[in-house]
Parts: sequence; structure tokens; C-alpha cells
Amino acid sequence: MSKLRVGLLFGGRSGEHEVSIVSAGAIAKALTTGENSQKYEVYPFYIQKDGVWQGEEIARKVLESGSAQENTLTTVNLWQFPQKSPQIDLWFPILHGPNGEDGTIQGLLTLMQVPFVGSGVLGSAMGMDKIAMKTAFAQAGLPQVQYQTVTRSQVWSNPCVFPKLCDQIETTLGYPCFVKPANLGSSVGIAKVRSRQELETALDNAATYDRRIIVEAGVVAREVECAVLGNDHPQASVVGEITFNSDFYDYETKYTQGKADLLIPAPLPQTVVEQIQEMSLKAFAAVDAAGLARVDFFYVESTGQILINEINTLPGFTSTSMYPQLWANTGISFPQLVDQLIQLAIERQPTSDRLTN
Repeated sequence: MSKLRVGLLFGGRSGEHEVSIVSAGAIAKALTTGENSQKYEVYPFYIQKDGVWQGEEIARKVLESGSAQENTLTTVNLWQFPQKSPQIDLWFPILHGPNGEDGTIQGLLTLMQVPFVGSGVLGSAMGMDKIAMKTAFAQAGLPQVQYQTVTRSQVWSNPCVFPKLCDQIETTLGYPCFVKPANLGSSVGIAKVRSRQELETALDNAATYDRRIIVEAGVVAREVECAVLGNDHPQASVVGEITFNSDFYDYETKYTQGKADLLIPAPLPQTVVEQIQEMSLKAFAAVDAAGLARVDFFYVESTGQILINEINTLPGFTSTSMYPQLWANTGISFPQLVDQLIQLAIERQPTSDRLTN
């Protein structure tokens, strides 16, 4: 039988562009080795930072170099897709952050009427928007840290409103607290604040990234994560823990070698592990996720309380990323994981349109 033509879509218009390139390189390698090489034919497609799609020749050069391609928007039609894109049987988007895991590219792929790996428009959008996500978690009865939502207009438009807003945050949440743009990933734009001056600065900065902001109460806790794999009957992996010496798990800590350590499996009581796994599956269903997700939690060891932090519907997928490592420690190797994700994407396709491999 002929090989399934997999369109590996990476890069994208977000601050996580370079991470996407590394993730795509690891996936491309997994699809071209072992049994996968007999089942799949990989067609890489690279989206530049300006939104221009590039075909196989440039995409492979980017994968090989690990470096971003220069923008060409002034000379190329943004809506001109590469020649081989209509030949793709299934898309594997590995676009982190806005314009990649927020439902936008998922909407485009849905219109193409070709199956794709991961959540659809709704699951992706809710997984990216921290305010919508937390609303869904609350509806599902999942415990969370206390939080407050803020709009850009409250921060910038009315000088009389802003001081009262800060008063309210101080009274309701106290210090320290975290200020986050609602729709950015990888800790971009996030600040930990301990004073009124820091709070005002952080709100102003977050408003430059997004018109919707969330402020969360700080909590002394261990940061643990669980991976989910599946569609209507998902499975949860072993639980992992992130340890670090920086003030919080910011962008630099997350992506600088040696700044953070992953403990897999996490040294936790079995009852706590089982609770986290159960809550992960509940969160996965709450946002209508599909295929894959990583769910992050706070474990307050002093009280035994488990608080859900967020769900990531398109987590980092490098060979050293938490998501594939969690599954490796659960018994599913990186190549097997990539294969299963493709099969799950086919499974979600309407029966009449399903591909056969």
C-alpha cells in the first residue's frame, strides 16, 4: 500500500517560532526511522514569521539548520500555498503559541477537509485562552488558585479606574501574585509581582501583549505535569515534576539548558498521582481537547491540595520536552507516540472521509 503523505507544518507567527522548529525536527526524524518510515512520507512545510508558507526545499533547509528563514512578505503572496500542499493526506501541525495552537490554523486545516493531529478549533482556542480555560475548569469542578480577570481598557483607558483595580487585586489576591496575558504561551509576558509598583508595571506590560489579562494568586507548591493521549477515551501518563532555582518558571528557565530539571516519575504518593491523572482527563474533556495535551498542576504539599494550573493542547515536542518524556516513562517511545497521534487524527475524521493506511 502507498505511504500516507504527512504534511509537517512548523514555524509560525509567534514568539515560540524557534521552539517549533526544534519540535518539528524531532518529529520528522521519528517519522523517517524504523517502522514509521514504511508507513509515512513526510512533506515539511514551513511558515515564516511573517506568515508566508514555504515548501519542501526551504522547509528542509530550516529543519537541517534549526534556524528561522528570513521574511519575504514583500515579494510573495501570503495566500499562495506551496505546490504540494493539495497532495497532503494528513497534517501534523507543530506550531506553538498564537496563530498555531489557538484554533486559527486548526480552522484552516478543517476547511481543507484533511485530517490533522491534535485538538480542533474549540479545544485549541479554549486551551490557549487562559480565561476561557479557567471558566471551563470551574464548570467541571476542578479546583484552581484564586484569580481575577482584567481588560486592557481598565489598565489604559481610564486613570480613575486603574488605582481602584489595583486596590481590588491587592485586597482579593494579595502578594505575591502573577500577571499573565490571556493568550500567550511559554510564559511570555508573565510577571510575578510583590508590590503595588510591580503590579502596575506588570499590568501595563501585559496589556501590550493582549487586551485580556488574568491575575492569579501566588501559591507555595510543587509544579507537576501529566500528559494525555487519545480522543473520546484518552489515557493519562505517569506524572512528572519540574524543579528550578529561579523565581518562577519563566521563558528563560523553560528554554535554557540546565535552568530546570524534570523528575519523571515525580516522587509523589500514589493517591496523589491517581488524583492528578483523573483531573487531567477531566480537564481534557472540559475543553474538548483531542489527540494530545499536557496538563499542569500545583501540588500544595503542606495541605495535600491539588490545584489545576492550565492545559496545553500542543506542548513542546522536542526529544527532551516533558510531554514525550512522560510517555516514554509510561512505555510509549517517541516514534510510537508520533504514530499513535497520526492514527488518532485519522480516527477523528468522519467515517466517510477516513483514510486507510
